[in-house]
Amino acid sequence: MSHASPSIDLTDRNIELGSRGGTARIACFFLGAICLAAAFILVFTGQMEWTSFWKAWLQNWFFILQISLGALFFVFIQHLTKAGWSTAIRRPAEVLASNLNWLWIGFIPFLVLLLMGEAGHIFPWSDMEMLAAEAPAEAHLVEGKLAYLNTPFFLIRAVIYFVVWAFFGTWFLRASLKQGRTDDAGPTRVMQKMACPAAILFGLTITFAAFDWIMSLSPGWFSTMFGVYAFTGAATCGFAVLIITCILLQRNGVMVNVISQEHYQDMGKLMFGFGMVFWAYIGFSQYMLIWYANIPEETGWFLARQLGDWGWFSAWLLFGHFCIPFVFLISKHPKRDWKTLLVAACWLLFFGWYDTYWLIMPVIPHDLATFETYDAAVQAYASETTGIGHPVNWLLMVGMLAIFASFTIARLRAHPLLCRKDPWLKDSLGFENF
Repeated sequence: MSHASPSIDLTDRNIELGSRGGTARIACFFLGAICLAAAFILVFTGQMEWTSFWKAWLQNWFFILQISLGALFFVFIQHLTKAGWSTAIRRPAEVLASNLNWLWIGFIPFLVLLLMGEAGHIFPWSDMEMLAAEAPAEAHLVEGKLAYLNTPFFLIRAVIYFVVWAFFGTWFLRASLKQGRTDDAGPTRVMQKMACPAAILFGLTITFAAFDWIMSLSPGWFSTMFGVYAFTGAATCGFAVLIITCILLQRNGVMVNVISQEHYQDMGKLMFGFGMVFWAYIGFSQYMLIWYANIPEETGWFLARQLGDWGWFSAWLLFGHFCIPFVFLISKHPKRDWKTLLVAACWLLFFGWYDTYWLIMPVIPHDLATFETYDAAVQAYASETTGIGHPVNWLLMVGMLAIFASFTIARLRAHPLLCRKDPWLKDSLGFENF
């Protein structure tokens, strides 16, 4: 619903960041560089094994990648549905998504490890001799998947994912900037048409990327719902960071009265619906089906996340990612107040990182099949720890987030924060929730 909006300042001083944010951009870059350097130093001095380090690198890099993928989803879904309300907040989402044209750099270490034949401890399928020696039963399962899980095809797929994401992340921003330079609605119509292939390719690429980079860490395990689960993680992180970005922009004196309580309420709805409720629905559905079928090749993945300290870790994931924020955000009022919405967005962003850690870091013990009962396995691995408190994990998280923030601030400064000539802008500025 829209109404005649009052006079809103659409001059450069309100919709361009300008010189503001320059200090923050530099500070974020140096903070990120220092944290990443410190993480490498700790590993070189023997404070963490290289295998654990590269898994932590994968976890934190994929977490950052999810932010941009979630933002890309937000952008094309607005064009796909021809939504008018979101025009005022779409440029920050376009900028977040445009980071996809450089985030592929974080994959280079795995490219090098795979080409050198040293990735077996991370991706067991890449060294079948080692896997057969450590877990013959799992190796027998993986042999049937080698037509898909082999290094050349794995890397070819990775290139396809990065090309698709970089193309759409860059293309939508450029098309939106083109719309800002013309009164003709042609660029908007083209973006609406492009949203359909973007949605299809996005769904395929994020699904198979999740299979390749996370599920294949335990190559004997499989779940056809895992790609959808990965999408919910991208929605959680992307919508949370979009909200945080919009709030920080307004706190720095831009987009004043352009982004309103109405926009925050709808962004809060999306974060509540996709990033929390849908996440819980898919997570429960995946768990329930595997528990009900009770197939050893499938249940081992969840059992590994219930042994030792991982049991408490999993419980906190449920309560922190769903139960607590569900109660906090179910009313419209926290979504309409920027302070409470900021708290909720930061909370869910952290649990998006926490969820990614839960997906990547646990290792399925090779001898689980030898235990006669569940209780026997739990007792045998009662001392299993999560390792989340290791400083390298936090240094990588802060470092990658800071580098990501630095590039994002630079791009926000380089472009107007609003498309003044978007044909839907009037509807967005006058938007009201029913």
